[in-house]
Amino acid sequence: MDPFALLAPSALWLATLLGSADAQRAGVPPIDSTPPAVSFPAWRRVESLAGPTEYRASFPSPLTTGVPNNDTVHLSAFLPEALPGPYPAVVVLHYLGADDLRPTRLLAEELNSRGVAAVLLTLPYHIQRTPPGAKSGELALSDDPDRIRAVVAQSVLDVRRTLDFLASRPEIDRDRLGVAGISLGGVIASLAYSVDRRLARTAIVLGGADLAHILWHSSLTGPTREAMRRRGWNLASLRERLADVEPLERVAARTDGRAFLVGARFDTVIPAEDVRKLEEAIPNAASLWLDTGHYGGVFVQRRVARTVAEFFSQEFSGRRFSPPSRLYAPTVRVGMLADSLDGFQVAASLDLLRDDRSSGWFGAAMATPGGPKGFLGRRLSESFSLGLTLGSGGPAAAALWSIVL
Repeated sequence: MDPFALLAPSALWLATLLGSADAQRAGVPPIDSTPPAVSFPAWRRVESLAGPTEYRASFPSPLTTGVPNNDTVHLSAFLPEALPGPYPAVVVLHYLGADDLRPTRLLAEELNSRGVAAVLLTLPYHIQRTPPGAKSGELALSDDPDRIRAVVAQSVLDVRRTLDFLASRPEIDRDRLGVAGISLGGVIASLAYSVDRRLARTAIVLGGADLAHILWHSSLTGPTREAMRRRGWNLASLRERLADVEPLERVAARTDGRAFLVGARFDTVIPAEDVRKLEEAIPNAASLWLDTGHYGGVFVQRRVARTVAEFFSQEFSGRRFSPPSRLYAPTVRVGMLADSLDGFQVAASLDLLRDDRSSGWFGAAMATPGGPKGFLGRRLSESFSLGLTLGSGGPAAAALWSIVL
C-alpha cells in the first residue's frame, strides 16, 4: 500500500463520522488547551527475543469522536536499558496510512543506541485505532475541513496527553522531551512543538506547514481537492477554516527550543515550498535537504534515522547539533519518454549530473523497454523536460514527463 496516499473514507463508517460532524465542530478543544487529568495505567512489558524490550500503554484520548477504536491512545516505548536512567525521550509519529510501526521502529533503534528512549504513538484512525471495515489511515482525511480540524486537533492533544503520561514514569527525564514525525507525523510534530513547551526539541522529516496549501496543491489530493471545490471551498476559505490548527504562525514563537528539518527538493506530496515555509518560520532550525521526492528517502532511511537520532542525542547532551552539509540520496525519476527514434515508452532514470540553479539542466542514465539511453535536458516544469536522448540508434530529440520518487 502506498504509505502516503490520501485514502477515501469507507462506506461503512462514513455515515457515522459525518453524522457526528456537528458534534465535532462544537466539541473540539483548542490544541493549546491542557488535556484534563486522567489516571494512567502502568505500562506493561512485552518480551522480545529479536529486539529491545518494549513497553505498551493505552489511555483515553482527550477528544472523543464516538468511534470506539479511535478514542483510545496506544503507545509503544523502547528504553536504552543498558544505560542508567532516567532517560531523555522522544515521541515518534508515523506517516499517513502506516499500517504498522516498522518505519518508526527504525528511528527508535537509533535513539536507543544513543541513550534516548523512543515512544511510538499511534495517530488517530491508524493501526489499532482503525475502525472495523476501514483501512489504516483512510479516515484521517476528508473533504470536510471540520473533520480535518478534528483529526489534527485530536492528534496534537494525544501527543500532549502522552507527555502527561511520560511525566508519571520514573524512567523518563521530564526535562528532556522531544517529538519527531514523518510526513503527516511531521506536520503534527510541528504543531505539538509549537503549543507545548515541554517539547524542547523537534525533528520534522518530510513535513511542512500551510496546511490548506498542502491540501490544495499536493500531488495526491486531487480527488479530495475536487470534492472540496464542489462543496464551495477554495484555498482562501480553507486557510481560514484551518487557521486554529495551522503551525506556521504558532511555531514562530518557539524561540526557546531547537528544530531539525529534513526536506526533499522534488517533493510534490508535501510540496517543497511548504517545507521551506516551515523551515523559515521556526527559530533556531537546522535543516538537511535530500535530492529526492517524497518517497526517495526510503533509499537512505537508515542514514536519515541516524542523523535525526544524532540531533536529539547531541541536543539533549547540551551540545549544538550541526547537520551534514549533504546526505547523498539517488534522484530517481519514473515517467513517460517520447523521442524522435522510438516514440513513446515508459522510462526510469537516475540523475548523474544536475544544475540546481535556475537553468534546470540535468543528465541522467535511463532504462527503457527499448534499451538503455542517456538523457540530457532541461526541466520546464516540475514534471516536464525537453532535451536529447542518446541510445544505440544515435541521438534523438526527446520530451520527458516524470516524477521524482
